[in-house]
Amino acid sequence: MNLFLALEGKGQILYYAIRLTHAAAVPTHLTVKEGLRHRNPSRTGHQCLVRFIPKADSSAILLGQPADSALDVGAALRAGKEVFVDIFSGKSALNPGSKTGKTESIARLLSPLAQEEVGTIRCIGLNYAQHAKEVKMELPTLPTLFLKPETALADPWPTPFTIPKSTIGDDTTDFESELVIVIGRAAKDVSEADALDYVLGYTAANDISARAAQFAQSQWCFSKGFDGACPIGPVLISSKAYDVGKLRVRGLKNGRVLQDCGADDLIFSVPKIVSFLSQGTTLKPGTLILTGTPAGVGHGFTPKEYLRDGDEFSVEILPGIGTLTTAFVNEK
Repeated sequence: MNLFLALEGKGQILYYAIRLTHAAAVPTHLTVKEGLRHRNPSRTGHQCLVRFIPKADSSAILLGQPADSALDVGAALRAGKEVFVDIFSGKSALNPGSKTGKTESIARLLSPLAQEEVGTIRCIGLNYAQHAKEVKMELPTLPTLFLKPETALADPWPTPFTIPKSTIGDDTTDFESELVIVIGRAAKDVSEADALDYVLGYTAANDISARAAQFAQSQWCFSKGFDGACPIGPVLISSKAYDVGKLRVRGLKNGRVLQDCGADDLIFSVPKIVSFLSQGTTLKPGTLILTGTPAGVGHGFTPKEYLRDGDEFSVEILPGIGTLTTAFVNEK
């Protein structure tokens, strides 16, 4: 049995998770201010997976579950903390296998899925009500789809996004914090009622965009499809671990919060999106679907809050997924 106690004091909220067993009650401490731990009482099995290069062997790529299931893996690694992972026998989140009994430390965090596993990346535009209001557009009646190539997929920090030479002069590199749906089995012509049965889990993404290129033409694929323009991570959480409508999406530029919205502001729900995209089209296992960004993109500010050489941007989705951080550097 798990009991949760929340106490507030000195500007912090402290959560205590108490697991009651026949032997003892084991407390786990979480400080929201520290930003490294989160909680979910419904976790069972491998609810959170990471893909990474271990410190013990720089030539290996391993898959597993963080030994501390409450840890924000991305925030911990960015803070220089050591993160241990219980290793699984499988090599892909699509077929993770089972625990091997081995534990390894992360040297470099990778995207939860590899480029060759995801195929064409689907993206939904204008899917938060507040964002539609921000850009002064009417709410869409159907999901708006655009695509990113698999070459846009990138790893979390410390892997940087290199701002292409062709766009440096425009100075319009922008961020979009997004919740990502990961398809777990082939889906075609599925109903909204059955759609979640095809969802493997969720992760975070930054839909990096070159606004000058985007507004110069009517389609968005070029301006959002540069190499590395879709970092995802830090972890993949199971679709059964959390109520997706209760997740909160935040975007932070150099630590300053610019985006902050609940996933309950989505215009089109996860089941609606999956059902819509599967009509007449097979969504293969590993398909990534970016669900849109909340209000607060850089282009919406005066002056603009675009990203430049030396900046860092973090997508934070809590509880469960954690913090995806990307550094930005100019192409030399």
